Amino acid sequence: MKNNYPHMGLAKLCGWFGITRQAYYQNNWEGVSTSVEEELVIQQVKKIRKNHRRMGTRKLYEMIQPFILDHHIKMGRDALFNMLSANHLLVRKRKRRIQTTNSYHWLRKYPNLIREFTPTTINQLWVSDITY
Repeated sequence: MKNNYPHMGLAKLCGWFGITRQAYYQNNWEGVSTSVEEELVIQQVKKIRKNHRRMGTRKLYEMIQPFILDHHIKMGRDALFNMLSANHLLVRKRKRRIQTTNSYHWLRKYPNLIREFTPTTINQLWVSDITY
């Protein structure tokens, strides 16, 4: 039985969409299995995160490594980063608040001598600061 549709090469079709034939075949075969593997890894990550909420991806990768090997899943550290990012499972870093000035100390504090002063010419007021 012969169909009456015009034949078009895969290379031309892939060219229209801006992908290579290799990318087409890789995506065609890997699409279903990777989603199942990703779901398994995500479940494992959630199980670990129940007890370790702030654990980062690098330590997670080390803990999940035996699970990944047992299930024959090919996933590196960077792929785990990308997958966790896509599923909003990355732990955000806490911002450290750095305190630079401590005004509550026992050392002598000098008064502000220029609070009400407004300079009218050059070199009437010089200011310096010690940063440590």
